[in-house]
Amino acid sequence: MKTNCTVAELYPYQERDLNVLFERLERAPAQQRLLYQLPTGGGKTRIFSEIAGRYIAQYGKKVMVLTHRVELCSQTSAALKALGIRNKVINSQVKKISAKENYRCFVAMVETLKNRIKAGIIATKDIGLVIIDEAHHNSFQKLLGKFEQATVIGVTATPFSSDINLPMRKHYQELVVGESIENLIAQGFLAKPTNWRYDVELNTLQTGISGDFTVATSDALYTSPAMLELLLHAYEAHAKNKKTLIFNNGIFTSKAVLKLFTDAGYPAKHLDNHTAPSERAEILKWFKKTKGAILTSVSILTTGFDEPTVQAVILNRATTSLTLYHQMIGRAARRLPQKKTFTIIDLGNNTDRFGEWHVPIDWQRVFEQPEAYYEALHSKSEFEAHQLPADLRAKFPNTLQLSFDIQQAHQEAVANQLKSKIVIRDAIRQHALMCADNSNQLTEALALTELLEKEIAWRVKQYAKCLGRVTKNYTEWLTEDYKSRLRTLITKIMNRRALHLRSA
Repeated sequence: MKTNCTVAELYPYQERDLNVLFERLERAPAQQRLLYQLPTGGGKTRIFSEIAGRYIAQYGKKVMVLTHRVELCSQTSAALKALGIRNKVINSQVKKISAKENYRCFVAMVETLKNRIKAGIIATKDIGLVIIDEAHHNSFQKLLGKFEQATVIGVTATPFSSDINLPMRKHYQELVVGESIENLIAQGFLAKPTNWRYDVELNTLQTGISGDFTVATSDALYTSPAMLELLLHAYEAHAKNKKTLIFNNGIFTSKAVLKLFTDAGYPAKHLDNHTAPSERAEILKWFKKTKGAILTSVSILTTGFDEPTVQAVILNRATTSLTLYHQMIGRAARRLPQKKTFTIIDLGNNTDRFGEWHVPIDWQRVFEQPEAYYEALHSKSEFEAHQLPADLRAKFPNTLQLSFDIQQAHQEAVANQLKSKIVIRDAIRQHALMCADNSNQLTEALALTELLEKEIAWRVKQYAKCLGRVTKNYTEWLTEDYKSRLRTLITKIMNRRALHLRSA
């Protein structure tokens, strides 16, 4: 079979990955299962379409491409056709496939294909290669046993199953890692993010059977007046007049967000998985052509949606899903000649949980040791109560009062009509005296500041809460400023004391 696809059309990293995958196929035993990782926006559909075309041409066997959504089926079929690969979508209307049609490539959803196999419409023994798009979805695994003679290539941006009891290494023998987000940005294929993070109390959120935060508890938190006010503030501070996607966990929240922005006079619409297809098409058309449009959504735009003109994403939810985190942000990462950067606003402490979106992840380690990675994520998302450990107290025997009530100090400052910054000034002074009072030399006093790292971070966090709508970018700067001012003040105190001793 001839196809009009040419490797020269691929970007260098895509051509490299394609060659690596075929090298693995050629030297691998029959029924090999490979997993291929490439970030959202890296061109996964382009690559696996090339894989299908090359496999058919090289081996003369049939290919089955599996997706998990109707929209992805049609998009994948179109991508294959664009490369000259004649294919047939196996949907609910397909009751029979004539041998005369002689299709070499098929595209199907899991449940539809399962029913067609059961009905005898699809002969699985004729399939040489199964390609699975969004392979992190566990729903695909139940079908793989039907293709006993086939090689399998799973494709995903995040080779990490949300169900720790079903790790991806259980279904795939080897992981091939593609280009990193960081390198795709450096090479000009993806836009560079600016991340604005707000510290949100998530104590009221509960996790459900799926392991992610429940819709009910998310709705209760994110429709509260305080969170709606924070959302509007964050948008106006960092994304105003930018084409923006807002991701929510519940329909109730998304509709409240819609009202918030329309009442404020901004062009906004809402989408969820119950929106009629015709209405959805109209809304997406409106979003594409409207400058500064805001689209608030639930469970609908994380996959199969590509609008390169999106300039900002707001994570108006918390999630425990690494995949969802990457999918949401990836919606705005497409680069255009006039769009080299985009904005992320995180209102769910997701950056704390997963790390910054563009920072490289050791995917081989995640694939080989998913349990350890799962534990690391879990521990990061746990709120730890603040307390001074006994061994730290022992380092400051000459100090009676080690703690400093930031919130109480702030309340007193407000009551006395004083500026908020005196709270940090007094906190720094108390720490400086702690270090000076328990040291004989400047070097000893400065060394004690190293032991106060967590305590300093805690104080800054409490101060930020007192101020209200403060970004984590600011709290990080404030933390470093606190440490710098602390060292300077300690030096002044110790030098003054040394001078006093010499003159006495």
